[in-house]
Amino acid sequence: MSETPRSATSPAEAEALLGLADELARAAGAELVRWFGRAGEVATKSSSVDYVSDADRAAETVLLARLREARPDDAVLGEESGDHAGRGGLRWVLDPLDGTVNFVYGRRPWCVSVACADAHGTLVGVVHDPLVPETFAAARGHGAWRDGDPIACPDAVALPQALVGTGFAYDRQARRAQGAVVARVVGEVGNLRRGGAAALDLCEVACGRLDAFYEDHLSAWDRAAGELIAHEAGAAQRTFGDDGVIVAGPSLVEGLARLVRDGASAEP
Repeated sequence: MSETPRSATSPAEAEALLGLADELARAAGAELVRWFGRAGEVATKSSSVDYVSDADRAAETVLLARLREARPDDAVLGEESGDHAGRGGLRWVLDPLDGTVNFVYGRRPWCVSVACADAHGTLVGVVHDPLVPETFAAARGHGAWRDGDPIACPDAVALPQALVGTGFAYDRQARRAQGAVVARVVGEVGNLRRGGAAALDLCEVACGRLDAFYEDHLSAWDRAAGELIAHEAGAAQRTFGDDGVIVAGPSLVEGLARLVRDGASAEP
């Protein structure tokens, strides 16, 4: 999402890729709606609280099938199926179900995240919440939208009044460290929220439902589309820790970054 060089991709090419990303996200979302309330068999991956369900796999199957039909030469990184090599210069980054724990428990929010990247970074991104329904999208250098309407990240709140989103890793040791950061942050901001779907949290910064968001230990599929959407909406980004991201309005981001980094450095 950052200040990387712009590619030579034409507006027409970017529009076509964004249209495909939107189609993919909606198709996977429709598949998930059919599973919601009956996630099927639920297993665990990296820890006892890192769930994967039949619904995750079914949604990724839909994404991969449609991508192979539309763009057979592109590389793909899917959360459930891993890396698929490609012969072209584009790579799709897919999270078929961001917020699996919420989904398994019959809760919101959860969403589908689809991004396409070139050598310079994320080129287009779509985050689709099929239950609202609501779709966020962005194309690098061309702006960000919610359901087709332009969005902009507000930048008028001070840190002591800011509503800040965060999230927690699946690894329990990492969670203990994240607790130290929360202890540092919570007394200095207006309030904290934990939604459970990082892609949507990033979009909520983009449209002003959150003033800021930070989280460590994020994977590429968690953040690729949402980061681009936030960036194109005018949010600023900083990094910390192990694949951690801080996203906020430009006047807010440095103060929050200091808090988060101070909390991280104070970990026992």
